[in-house]
Parts: sequence; C-alpha cells; structure tokens
Amino acid sequence: MKKTRILGFFLVLMLIILAACSSDNNKNSTKDATDSDKASNSEKVDVKASPSGKLVIYTGRDEEMVQKVIDQFNEKYPDIKVEFLTMGAQQILERLRGEKANPQADFWWGGTQSALIVGANEDLLQAWTPSFNGSIDAAHKDEKGRWFGEMLLPEVIMINRDLLTKETGPQDWDDLLDPKWKNQILIRGVLASGTMRTIYSSMIVRQGVDSLDKGYDWLLKLDANTKEYTQDPNALYLKLTRQEGSISLWNLQDILLKKFTTDYPFDYIYPKSGAPILVDGVAVVNNAKNLENAKLFVEFLFEKDMVTQLANDYYQIPTRTDIDKTTMPDWYQELDLKTFDIDWQLMSEKEAEWMEYWDNNIKGRGK
Repeated sequence: MKKTRILGFFLVLMLIILAACSSDNNKNSTKDATDSDKASNSEKVDVKASPSGKLVIYTGRDEEMVQKVIDQFNEKYPDIKVEFLTMGAQQILERLRGEKANPQADFWWGGTQSALIVGANEDLLQAWTPSFNGSIDAAHKDEKGRWFGEMLLPEVIMINRDLLTKETGPQDWDDLLDPKWKNQILIRGVLASGTMRTIYSSMIVRQGVDSLDKGYDWLLKLDANTKEYTQDPNALYLKLTRQEGSISLWNLQDILLKKFTTDYPFDYIYPKSGAPILVDGVAVVNNAKNLENAKLFVEFLFEKDMVTQLANDYYQIPTRTDIDKTTMPDWYQELDLKTFDIDWQLMSEKEAEWMEYWDNNIKGRGK
C-alpha cells in the first residue's frame, strides 16, 4: 500500500512538471510567432520605403547629364535598376507608336511640345497628377496630366564666334535669307530632329498659316543658303567648329553648354523679333511595366534642388514657377525670353504634313 502511494505521488509530480513545460513551450511558441509577425511587418515597411525593380527610359537629353541624374536617383533608390536609350524626340515618338501594344519603355524624358501633344492624342502617355503639378503653368503642361514641361528651350541663331560676333552675325530670322550667307548655314537633319521640326514649322506659322506658300517660300530661300544638312548634332558641332559653315539654328541650352563647358567656339544671337520657345517635357508611358518607378523618377527630377542643380550645371530654363531666382545662375538672370505667337496645337496637328512637304518639295531645291 505504501509503495502504491509513493508511486501515485511520483505520477502526480510528473504530470505537474509536464504541464509546466507545456505552458512554457506555448509561451515561447507565442513569443516566436509574435516576433515573426513583427519581422514580417518590418519587412513590409522596408519594401514600401525602398522601391525596387526596373525603370526603362527613352531620352533625347545629353547622355552625361542623364547618367548623372540617374546616379543621384540611385543614391535615393538603390534597388531600382535604371536603363536608358538615347535618341531624338521624333524617334522616341515613332518607337512608342510601334511598341504601343507591348510598351518597352516606362518614361519619356525630353520631348518637344508638338511631339508630346501627338503622343497624348494617340493614347501613348499615362495621365496622372504629380505633387508639383500646381507649380507648372497651364501653357507648359497637358490639361489631362499626360505630359509636363520640364524646361523652356528658346530656338536661336547659333554662330561660330571665331568667324562672327553677336553684332556681325544675322540679327533676325529674315536676315538668314540674305545671299551673303549662302553656303554659310549648316542645319541638323530636320526630319529626325524634334528641335528642327519645331523651328521649321514655327517659321511657317510666323509667315501666316492662311497662306502656306509664304512659309514654304521662306524655307526654300533658307535652303538656298544652306550648305549641308548634317546627320546628327555631333556632326553639326564638328563641321561648325571646322568652319565648314559659320551659322546654324539650334536651341539655347545646347549652345550654352558647349560655350561654357567645352572648347567648341559657339555663341548665340537672340532674334530681334523673338524666338519660338519650345517646351521640352517628360511623360510616363501609358501601360508602362514599371509605372510606379517611372512616377518616382518624375517626382525626383522635378524636386526644387534638382531643378536648381540642372539650371546651374546644364543651363536648363525650368518651367517650375516657384523656384527662388536668387539660387539661379547669372546667365538666367540676364535672359529676356521674347517670343512670337504660335498655335502649338495647330502646329502639332500640321507638323508632319508640313515637314513631309518640305522634304519632298523644298529640301535641296533652293540652289
């Protein structure tokens, strides 16, 4: 009987010990589960704070500048792999058209106002509202938020300052038609260049769209003085430097870049009657595979510090109206952006037609 009581006592004791262990295990299990949930939630927060994936950019901008901005973007978003292809604005538009059913790009960086309007009308661009939307003038963006002007590009007369000065070169657009400039004018190939298409189309508008013959006749006289249409901007820069010509038509930003950051002997003359001021903009591609990353890049590009940096380093004239002018460079303070009336919507609708006519009926026929 005594042995039985002792055995019973030990059985009860074992049960108490087992119950206590089970309780501890449950507590540990609960703690582990809680810790696991906390870790999981922490990971979710990290993912949200650190976007990842890919971003494909089609750009018409200077390659060195593009890479510098991307490097800074990756300092902020190191897990986003950025790829870019450089080409003219018109080439970008045509490529987006061809890829509409299966977009390969996420972001269009550097497009003329005319090209962007066409892209928006063809449903190639994504509509959205970025944080800086209110600081962009209505004339410099799409009313539906499909594209936004990043900078203003006055189109001016470009000269080789070793051959001409601001005083001895052509002072206005019509001066370019003077026979004394015959074979002195070099032009970047027009059809592949959004800049040149805009300049030529604006010259037609300047003569009056009620009679296109006036505009076409003006371009024919310019063709008579044009020595060569170069394949790309680099060829234009080299030939102008070699004094194969002394005059060209180009955008102010690129001229300032070459003047102040290279050995190219370039300067500019701002036409007395005013210049077509092209809005150079950006757009997120419709149905982009990396839509959120594209939006992140746009927001980064339009941050005030970045806008000021690009003005100081790359001579950009920003569209943002809320930039402190005291932070802007001296050349910006001295600018007088005189322009003339241009119906940009009409020009975007007619540009392809006008440029096709120029290519088939005017180019090379003014000699």
